Amino acid sequence: MSVSVSGSGSGSGLLPFTSIASLQRPHSKPPRRHAALPSSSISTTTDDTDCSQQFNPNNDNKSVSVKFTYSRASPSIRWPNSKFSEMYPSTHTHLAENDVFSTKTPASEDTEETQQTQKPGYTVSDETQESLGRRSKTRVKKMNKLALKRDKNWRERVKYLTDRILGLKSDEFVGDVLEERRVQMTPTDFCFVVKWVGQISWQRALELYECLNLRHWYAPNARMVATILGVLGKANEEALAVEIFTRAESAIEDTVQVYNAMMGVYARNGRFNKVKELLDLMRERGCEPDLVSFNTLINARMKSGAMTPNLATQLLNEVRKSGLRPDTITYNTLISACSRESNLEEAIAIFSDMETHHCQPDLWTYNAMISVYGRCGLSVKAEHLFKELESKGFLPDAVTYNSLLYAFAKEGNTDKVRDICEEMVKMGFGKDEMTYNTIIHMYGKQGRHDQALQLYRDMKSSGRNPDAVTYTVLIDSLGKASKTVEAASAMSEMLDAGVKPTLHTYSALICAYAKAGKRVEAEETFNCMRRSGIKADRLAYSVMVDFFLRCNEIKKAMVLYQEMIREGFTPDNGLYEVMLHALVRENMGDVVERIVRDMEELSGMNPQVISSVLVKGECYDHAAKMLKVAISNGYELDHEIFLSILSSYSSSARYSEACELLEFLKEHAPDDIQMITEALIIILCKAKKLDAALEEYRSKGGLGSFKSCTMYESLIQECMQNELFDIASQIFSDMRFNGVEPSECLYRGMMSVYCRMGLPETAHHLVYHAEKNGIILDNVSLYIDIIEIYGKLKTWQKAESLVGNLRQRCSKVDRKVWNALIHAYASSGCYERARAIFNTMMRDGPSPTVDSINGLLQALIVDRRLNELYVVIQELQDMGFKISKSSILLMLEAFAQAGNLFEVQKVYNGMKAAGYFPTMHLYRIMIGLLCKFKRVRDVEAMLCEMEEAGFKPDLQIFNYMLKLYSSIEDFKNIGTVYQKIQDAGLNPDEETYNTLIIMYCRDHRPEEGLSLMHKMRMLGLEPKRDTYRSMIAAFGKQQLYEQAEELFEELRSNGYKLDRSFYHLMMKMYRTSGDHLKAENLLAMMKEAGIEPTTATMHLLMVSYGTSGQPEEAEKVLKNLRTGGQLLDTLPYSSVIDAYLRKGDVKAGIEKLTEMKEAAIEPDHRIWTCFIRAASLSEGANEAINLLNALQDAGFDLPIRLLREKSESLVSEVDQCLERLEHLKDNAAFNFVNALVDLLWAFELRASASWVFQLAIKRSIYRHDIFRVAEKDWGADFRKLSAGSALVGLTLWLDHMQDASLQGYPESPKSVVLITGTAEYNMVSLDSTMKACLWEMGSPFLPCKTRHGVLVAKAHSLRMWLKDSPFCLDLELKDAPNLPESNSMQLINGCFIRRGLVPAFKEITEKLEIVSPKKFSRLALLPDDKRSKFIQAYTEGRNEKLEKTKKIVNPKQLRKIKKLRKRKYIREALMSQGNERYIGIQKTFKPIGEKQEM
Repeated sequence: MSVSVSGSGSGSGLLPFTSIASLQRPHSKPPRRHAALPSSSISTTTDDTDCSQQFNPNNDNKSVSVKFTYSRASPSIRWPNSKFSEMYPSTHTHLAENDVFSTKTPASEDTEETQQTQKPGYTVSDETQESLGRRSKTRVKKMNKLALKRDKNWRERVKYLTDRILGLKSDEFVGDVLEERRVQMTPTDFCFVVKWVGQISWQRALELYECLNLRHWYAPNARMVATILGVLGKANEEALAVEIFTRAESAIEDTVQVYNAMMGVYARNGRFNKVKELLDLMRERGCEPDLVSFNTLINARMKSGAMTPNLATQLLNEVRKSGLRPDTITYNTLISACSRESNLEEAIAIFSDMETHHCQPDLWTYNAMISVYGRCGLSVKAEHLFKELESKGFLPDAVTYNSLLYAFAKEGNTDKVRDICEEMVKMGFGKDEMTYNTIIHMYGKQGRHDQALQLYRDMKSSGRNPDAVTYTVLIDSLGKASKTVEAASAMSEMLDAGVKPTLHTYSALICAYAKAGKRVEAEETFNCMRRSGIKADRLAYSVMVDFFLRCNEIKKAMVLYQEMIREGFTPDNGLYEVMLHALVRENMGDVVERIVRDMEELSGMNPQVISSVLVKGECYDHAAKMLKVAISNGYELDHEIFLSILSSYSSSARYSEACELLEFLKEHAPDDIQMITEALIIILCKAKKLDAALEEYRSKGGLGSFKSCTMYESLIQECMQNELFDIASQIFSDMRFNGVEPSECLYRGMMSVYCRMGLPETAHHLVYHAEKNGIILDNVSLYIDIIEIYGKLKTWQKAESLVGNLRQRCSKVDRKVWNALIHAYASSGCYERARAIFNTMMRDGPSPTVDSINGLLQALIVDRRLNELYVVIQELQDMGFKISKSSILLMLEAFAQAGNLFEVQKVYNGMKAAGYFPTMHLYRIMIGLLCKFKRVRDVEAMLCEMEEAGFKPDLQIFNYMLKLYSSIEDFKNIGTVYQKIQDAGLNPDEETYNTLIIMYCRDHRPEEGLSLMHKMRMLGLEPKRDTYRSMIAAFGKQQLYEQAEELFEELRSNGYKLDRSFYHLMMKMYRTSGDHLKAENLLAMMKEAGIEPTTATMHLLMVSYGTSGQPEEAEKVLKNLRTGGQLLDTLPYSSVIDAYLRKGDVKAGIEKLTEMKEAAIEPDHRIWTCFIRAASLSEGANEAINLLNALQDAGFDLPIRLLREKSESLVSEVDQCLERLEHLKDNAAFNFVNALVDLLWAFELRASASWVFQLAIKRSIYRHDIFRVAEKDWGADFRKLSAGSALVGLTLWLDHMQDASLQGYPESPKSVVLITGTAEYNMVSLDSTMKACLWEMGSPFLPCKTRHGVLVAKAHSLRMWLKDSPFCLDLELKDAPNLPESNSMQLINGCFIRRGLVPAFKEITEKLEIVSPKKFSRLALLPDDKRSKFIQAYTEGRNEKLEKTKKIVNPKQLRKIKKLRKRKYIREALMSQGNERYIGIQKTFKPIGEKQEM
């Protein structure tokens, strides 16, 4: 019983959507209860109560529940002018369980606040008003759009409005809440409100959406439409979603997100055709689908029905055809679908494709693979993959354990299930609902219902709440055991627990009652299921129809059958047979005819199948009619059907009908001319006219027509000669089906055919079949072929079985058979089994051969037990076997594939020592491996050896050489190798040209690389995308931006599918060139190409603005990201903050930090690093402390404590911090340590900087060999370090070398090398900083003559300097007793130097420009006045010499002076024409550039 009370006011009823929208102005206040507003109704229902009473008769139904019903939710009510019944016949709205509201609230539970809210004059407090954007108790001050967007309290606004709407009673309206206008909202805010409300009540969300449309408070946009579609999709309200999408389609632009949302609605119900239509519609309208679209399409197809063969691969190819690269979600969706359908073959194929295309599998992928192995009964495989998880870098989760548990539970292996459960609990994963469900199901299948019930009780006592699956499994198990009382009790407990039964739950209980013959209970359960809003599926309908028919309830059965047809479900053949039996029994011939029409029209069954069903249903008259139709339509005659009909006519004395059917057969089936046809086929086969023979066989023969063995042999042999193995197999099957016995020759031929088709099981079966018929096949090669195919398919168990049968039949097994079995074991890595066969051969004969030994070695190689190869070789040699060349080559290839160069060289040298000469294949392996390890001398020696042996290098070897020299940047030898290729008459391939082009790019000669690319294209060879990427990057580095842009545009115009990395590369180039407008245009180009810019893309744009000193522009990008609704992390904020701090706007940087905190984004390592780096470059301690205090306020106080407290007490805290950071991406720990050490060094906390530096080395954040003082190996490599870290490392290195110089060990080499590199790190040149420090100290380090970024010192001079220099008397790093007021370091012209050295540095570099290291050291130590006089005198003297030189007339004397000057200044003169960005190049000091001092 239901009572509905209308909640709408007076009016003419609900108007159509379009007319409602035009009733009011956007800002006019509507009446209190307008007729056009959505209405609610209160309905008191007893459906759920009735269901619970059925399973629990003692339940007291005292409380009355009231459901909030949104009447306009039905499309037919909202838009009465439209006709929706054709697509959606039922407009009844099924309410979710969460939409039930209580009608009565006790007065004692009403809070004072609630009562006050209901009073007309009530207003919220000032504090609440402030948080909601109000500034007055009595008046709302309206904010403009910009102020509203900048308002930071949008979450409070959204939450407030959401709570108000969800707090409404069932007879209250959303419109009333909106009319109050207590908060001012943006369209984005309303999107969030709709989404948040929809998570609890989709009806309220829809009502809100409608009200917003009615009041014109928001114009339909893509985001709002996508939001409401997502809400309705999750609520399974497809009809409403379709109508909203249709109505909004004209008001919004074609947007991918809207289409994706609508496709997601269809995909939830598996409506693949609808999703496909929507995808095609997108393309027609010029809206390019993205990867989300295709993932949704795949999901819909997998839910729409059973998988067809190769469906997953086809869907994957469909994604690639669209120019998209399948991601992990794509592969996981496909593999999960294969798992659901237990399609192991396709799952393995998809997983292999995933690995082939370098898409990194995640834990979900491996869980799905374990699941599919388990579902296919391969628990051993599942367990093996489970054990490999850790080596793949993953730790199993609860899903992994449950998947493995299911695999063994399916087999009924209770011991293994128990062990997995114990391990699962031990690893910290408690038994969850899935675990209990799996074990309960296992016990149910085993008939151990007491254990299943006990486990169910344990589940509840352990705090786990049984879900719908638990109850369904339990009810199904009890029902199959005919324990209907216990099943009904479980259903009652399910309802009492508040768990809503699913379709499968009801179906399980219905089947239980049907099996027990309880018609009334089954019917009541079925009706209860439909009342609860659950639609029956094919199984439920079939069970109930079958049950009604067996209970002779024909009328009920036919009514349900008609309903089943209307719902789109068709019965299977078995149900049709039961129906026909019952109808014939009741003499309902007219209904039978209607059923026959349904079988033909609805089920699409052909006449022959229908006649078969009719015969089994004992409808012989109708079967005869359909058989005639089948024969008339050309269907093959089914002897069984024909004989059944004739038998029924004869047994009922209906001879006239039988004769009529026979005459009909004679008219439509001519006399049998079998002999003529068979003879014709044999003649055609002998004449090699196979096509004609097959045509004759198919046209006049077919199953059951031919009985001649000779004809079949002729056809099969001819097919084998033409390698038509599938046709030969089909004909052989026809032959055996027709009862024709094959000959021994035909058996052998077909065994060979099946082996070549990769079907060893079928060939093996033929062996048994031949032996059963008395034919003994003694040809050993046939057995060997079968064993080899078994080995290739890794099914050695079957090969083992075949050999076992041979041993029983033969006194001695052939050696080739044993070797084939050993190799079958080897293919699966079963060394122990292969060794057992080897030992059997040694004991019983025949003796093993080289092939046997190679099989043993191959087994170890496949099982990745390479370390045992030498042990086996030694054992074999002890047994008297001589190791052959093929065995040695096998070992060498195995070690080469494993990348073990040491073992490869060891085996190679041993092979030559044994007198075996290398082959060309071996030389390729050796040279390829040596090139991979960059062993230049070994490669060149191998080439010489190869040529001495009479072998000439081929193109593959030359390509190896080109890659080697390119990787070590030996460009001169690359030219030599290319010349050798041309001299040898070899044609370079794609790999050759690609390597050469990349070489030109690395050698900063992209123009020559471009010329080579044009030549490559003329030859019809296409460069790789990586080659294009290298070319663009090289042009960018050489500042040849036009050429880079031309190459990029050429790629786009030629239709190349460019990935995001190309756009990022171009954006970096525009950032370097300062062309931010083009960088912005690049974003539009990305979107046109269907590539959505990511946060990383926007980060590049913001960094571009930041480096050019435009933080305001970077902030605009950040605001666009926020307003676009993207989920932001600290990366974009760090870009903006770093831009402000670089510009020196500390206040703005701190404000951005505060804004980030207010946006609920916690600062992480990126923000820490920005502030610490800025503090290290600040002029005074107060400014640095101000920055670090901001970090402290944000929750990170470690840097400020390092400055203020005793650093030794903070060692453990710093270590813990580094431990947390070292596993994060983006070099988090490395950048953090660099900034922290810079800070400590700058404020004279040198000892603290030292132990932080050493902690970084300990945790492998810095390399362990960053500096070394070993025997004849003194050196350091400070590349990528910050200036402060490099200065710490330099001091520690000098200290170690000083100790070694004083003690005399370790011995030094002839020269000591310090590598600084030429790159900059955060505006600082490490090369310049090191030179300034070393040359101020007067060190003997000088620039390398041949390489930039390298300093070299003679060891003797270095040792003397370390012993005697006053700068080296005390190299111990110490902390200053008090924090200095100013920074001890200063960044000037890219050089991070001591602040006291800055005046001298500026004077020397500005006045002298080119100066040697020694001269710089002497000038830097002079007082200011003396330095100025010296520089002035030096400049005047140099000018006088130049004037004298001009006056010299004697040519010989002039040449002599020029020669001396050239010797002295050659390096300076050359370097003055070079790169001006680095100071101290070779023996000169030059400014980095016009950088601002900090």
